[in-house]
Amino acid sequence: TLYVEKHVAYIQSLDTRKDSLDYWLTEHLRLSGVYWGLTALCLLNRPDGLPREDTIAYVKSCQHKSGGFGANPGHDAHMLYTVSAIQILAIEEALDTIDRDHVARWISGLQQENGVFAGDEWGETDTRFLYGAMNCLSLLGKLDVIDVEKAVDYVLACQNHDGGFGMAPGAESHAGQIFTCVGALAIAGKLDKIDKDLLADWLCERQLPNGGLNGRPEKLEDVCYSWWVLSSLAMLGRLHWIDGESLVRFILRCQDGEGGGIADRPGDMVDVFHTVFGVAGLSLLGYQGLEEVDPVYCMPRKVTKKIL
Repeated sequence: TLYVEKHVAYIQSLDTRKDSLDYWLTEHLRLSGVYWGLTALCLLNRPDGLPREDTIAYVKSCQHKSGGFGANPGHDAHMLYTVSAIQILAIEEALDTIDRDHVARWISGLQQENGVFAGDEWGETDTRFLYGAMNCLSLLGKLDVIDVEKAVDYVLACQNHDGGFGMAPGAESHAGQIFTCVGALAIAGKLDKIDKDLLADWLCERQLPNGGLNGRPEKLEDVCYSWWVLSSLAMLGRLHWIDGESLVRFILRCQDGEGGGIADRPGDMVDVFHTVFGVAGLSLLGYQGLEEVDPVYCMPRKVTKKIL
């Protein structure tokens, strides 16, 4: 059984724990934490679970004068938190409360000559940031401000002989990076450029005897890969290549039946990151009572349908 009400209460309690050390040690993740919590609430059919006006005001308070968003007020702008900000505003139907062009200009300024994107002004590059740019700009209706063709070419250069993708050309295949690369290709309408069967074969081999999924060969299972692996298979039209019932049982075993929330694996401490990706994985598997999730954006399908 999915403990819906306990998960809702757990997520709602997260911003009330300001006297705990954990609250302040996770300040660098705060904006993403709001996105994870809000998305989980939406998929649990509680879209009003967080106060809308306060949420919008908080997101806007994280915007940097450059146009990008930081993890918390006063933090430097970064692609990852800008994605979270735009996704939250999209879910709350509040994209018109910001200057879309200002955000789009900041994002386009981070594209490099080879098509990849830096995460911020300091220059670290990664396929996560490339996917983030395309996620944001497509939601803003501003994909035309970047060189999409170059971005697609960079993604294809990251594909390995095993069908998987890494964070850069020649880097090891990893399920998280595969999600970012397949997601970017999906947004660009270029999924026909890859060998879907070869990649799906690598992805379905991530399932372990206990039903859980890992991110690379020889690694432990982790609930978050219920999202990274499954969403990639969904985008490839190969969701049926894994044992869905076994994975559902694994995710449900990772719940905290008393305090709510989902952990990385059974018996571990819960957190909002694994909670959203556990719930999103269940949604992809068609678990009864959950809102449908969009595998490209990790947002409620009804939100992306309205915007895109």
